[in-house]
Amino acid sequence: MVPAAFTFPALGGFYANGGSPAAVAEAALARIAAWDDPALFLARVPEDDLLARAGALAAEGPRGRPLYGLPFVVKDNIDCAGLPTTAACPDYAYAPAADAPAVARLLAAGAVLLGKVNLDQFATGLNGTRSPHGTPRNPVMPDCIPGGSSSGSAAAVAAGIAAFSLGTDTAGSGRVPAMACNIVGLKPSLGLVPTIGVVPACRSLDCVSVFALTVADACAVLGVIAGAAEGDRYARPAPPAWRAAPAVQPAWRVAAPLAEQLVFDTADDAALYEAALARLGPVRRVDVAPFLEVARRLYDGAWVAERTAALRDFLAARPGSVHPVTRGILEAGFGKLTLDAWEDFHAAAEARRLARLLFEGVDALVLPTAPGVPSLADLAAEPVAANSRLGTYTNFANICDLAALAVPAGFRGDGRPFGVTMVGPAFSEARLAGLGAVMHAGAGLGLGTLGGAVPEAPEPPALAATELPLLAIGAHMAGLPLNPQILRHGGRFLREARTAPVYRLHDLGGRPGMVRVGEGGVAVAGEVWAVPAAAAGPFLAEIPPPLGFGRVEMADGSRPLGFLCEAAGAVGMPDISATGGWRAYLAAKEGA
Repeated sequence: MVPAAFTFPALGGFYANGGSPAAVAEAALARIAAWDDPALFLARVPEDDLLARAGALAAEGPRGRPLYGLPFVVKDNIDCAGLPTTAACPDYAYAPAADAPAVARLLAAGAVLLGKVNLDQFATGLNGTRSPHGTPRNPVMPDCIPGGSSSGSAAAVAAGIAAFSLGTDTAGSGRVPAMACNIVGLKPSLGLVPTIGVVPACRSLDCVSVFALTVADACAVLGVIAGAAEGDRYARPAPPAWRAAPAVQPAWRVAAPLAEQLVFDTADDAALYEAALARLGPVRRVDVAPFLEVARRLYDGAWVAERTAALRDFLAARPGSVHPVTRGILEAGFGKLTLDAWEDFHAAAEARRLARLLFEGVDALVLPTAPGVPSLADLAAEPVAANSRLGTYTNFANICDLAALAVPAGFRGDGRPFGVTMVGPAFSEARLAGLGAVMHAGAGLGLGTLGGAVPEAPEPPALAATELPLLAIGAHMAGLPLNPQILRHGGRFLREARTAPVYRLHDLGGRPGMVRVGEGGVAVAGEVWAVPAAAAGPFLAEIPPPLGFGRVEMADGSRPLGFLCEAAGAVGMPDISATGGWRAYLAAKEGA
């Protein structure tokens, strides 16, 4: 039987047991008919073509394709050959000659396209109501907005029609709809996924985003679509050690805004946010005023003019074809001054600098995805103000060159969903996903509107052939000050571990030194990390003497690389072996 929830493991199991992509395609068609929302799809793959594609996949078999037989939809500002691209503006429609690179990669990976879905016109809005085709129904709360601008992309996943979808995100359009529809929204780093074949909003800030029922599913899609494409002027390569799969770790350094910088629609929203933070352990409160300030510039400065520039000719020729609210926003761009734009760019540069400093000390900034989900009536009463409020915690991410992941976090007493977003530096998707998987699993929620259990956070993957195990016994461990260094070199946590009892541990003045001894040794607690073999040399070059890398004897008999100290460097330094490890030593000092 076709699974009720189109999660990747469920569909993978269905296929492994002899199920056919044709059966899944037929189930998707039945769900579209049962859902019966005329505002959801703007263009459908013809049923005969859809079934023919699924039948061909069934005849071929998986052939190692990672998205084999998974049905998906695409926001209608992304090109799909054979279907018109309209950006929810009928008079703007054109017939693309080719798939956008992201779509082409999904199809090559075995996914099955169902069609193109509704959006806030020209991806301008965060609420989902700015479309001449109507507002897609929110599967969780029909009287609430679905979120935008990727409204149809989120609704189709939450309703169980698609296993995943593509959206776009400039100001939060890949995150706000995820919260409104109780699903996961992944906003990649700028330039990681090609934006060729995407109708531009703010071309320098646009991202192709992913919606899915689980964090792991969203990451699997990102792993397929990431990578530069020829001719993409804003593409940039990911670091060699970048990966999409969730990277878990035993402790997290988490930051959250100061209490006075938080705004919520209701006390329930505030309580759900604080409950989500409480599940993470200690949280560092930080001043996010510079980020909130630069966020306000997104719709009141240079980036409005960038939106206008993208549609200048069409807006001049066909102003009546544009949604009234969207037209008002775009026309405002004509009056922006170049000298004001430079003020915006300088403010953005300062915000990026401050972000770099913040993420030297924390793994993620955890934010409310939005202050709350307004009803359709709330939005109609204040179409601009309510929309702006939705972007409170999202508008700055792309300006500051950050990655972000939105996950569900609970439901208010009135049934409206709430969510949180993990924000981190560019190319930190794996780390955010590791934290996001923990938070999603800990929220005790179902998948979209489909029920079912959110999977537990994944265990660290086994050591790859291109990686070396490295034992960290000091400040390079998760949550400690030098952990960003090991992360920068592509390190990922594998497990907690202890050495064989043949070492002594010393405090070298803020860092530990572990020395092998002939007798009187103790077992030292640490963490085994996987580090790309190619990064070992550059990493070692950054380690100051008397420390270096050497083979460490572990309690289980393994011998990973590890941080060892020259015996002469520990002479006269305090022996802290009795504590059993650096974390325990720091805790004892703090409690003294």
